[in-house]
Parts: sequence; C-alpha cells; structure tokens
Amino acid sequence: MAESILDPLDLQDVHADIAQGPPMTDTTAQNWHATTILTVRKRGRVVVAGDGQVSLGATVIKANAKKVRSIGRGDVIGGFAGATADAFTLFERLESKLEQHPGQLARACVELAKDWRTDRYLRRLEAMMIVADKEKTLVLTGTGDVLEPEGGVMGIGSGGNYALAAAKALMDTSLGAEDIARKAMAIAAEICVYTNTNILIESLESV
Repeated sequence: MAESILDPLDLQDVHADIAQGPPMTDTTAQNWHATTILTVRKRGRVVVAGDGQVSLGATVIKANAKKVRSIGRGDVIGGFAGATADAFTLFERLESKLEQHPGQLARACVELAKDWRTDRYLRRLEAMMIVADKEKTLVLTGTGDVLEPEGGVMGIGSGGNYALAAAKALMDTSLGAEDIARKAMAIAAEICVYTNTNILIESLESV
C-alpha cells in the first residue's frame, strides 16, 4: 500500500490517490514502462536500482542504459520507467523544483506533479519516477500522483511487481538494502522479458 503525501488543498490541482499496490500495472502501461525500477530502504540505507534494457517492441536495442541517477546536489537519487527523453525532461524539472525548495523533496515533487498534471506539454510525457532522499521515498506518475510507499519498498515498470514481491520477501532477512535490491532485480530479470541483469544501483545514507 502506498500513501499519498498531498495536502487536501492540493487536490484542486492534482489528483492524489492511495494506491493498493504498485501503480500502472495494466497492459497499456507496460508497453511504455518496459523496464524495472526498484527502491529499498533498510537499516540506514536507501537504494534505487534499475536494469539496463531498452526495448522497441519485441527487439532489444540497448542493454546497458542508465535509468538510475543522482539528482541535484547528490542528496536525491531517482530512477525512471518510460520514454527516455520524457524521463530526462522530468528529471530536469525536478532538479529545478529542488533548487527552488532545497532539502524539501516532498514539496518539490508536489510542485512537479502539479505541473505534470496541468501543463499541456508535460501531460504528454510518458514516464514514471521513483525518487528518494535520506528521509523519504516517493513515486511520481503522469496522473499527478505523489505516493509514499509503505514498508520501505516499491517497484515500477513492467517487472516492478516481480521485483517488489521478491524485495518484500527478503526484507525480514539479514540482508541489507543493496543486497535485497540486487537479488530482487535478478528475480525480476528471470521473469520479465523487458528486464535484464545489467543492474545499476544508486544509494544514500538514510535516517
């Protein structure tokens, strides 16, 4: 279950939702979210992991794409599922919001979600994002949702459900956040044809 962080006053501009599981799991969404991004927060560490596969229909056109990156001053990490150009546009917008609201990831994401929901150009962008700082992990969608996952884990993309389930099963073990992410992503890669084993991970110290 993921919890919306939007204030009720923001609902006039942005549609916020309380999701019962990973968002965007229908077949249409999977056509353009053909990847896997996973975040895990555990024992003073938060990681965002992504695979490297880029697919065009049934064809793999790149195997080592970088879908996870550090944002802003390096105190925020994020990963995207969706069209690459669209995702980088959104990353740039988020960096701009973080410059306006330094150290306030939640506020920056809410402001971005408002623009994403209402701006005619941004509404056409097809991507989802997971972003995290030392305190919060947030999922942003093109419908204006800003969601904070429960339990410290969340997955998006075509293999997101598989990675999420695997990570949840591993959370009670002695493994740390990065090891859980790597194992969960490897399991997702065995199941999802749009996910490969070229895993890139960014991490931060967490509270």
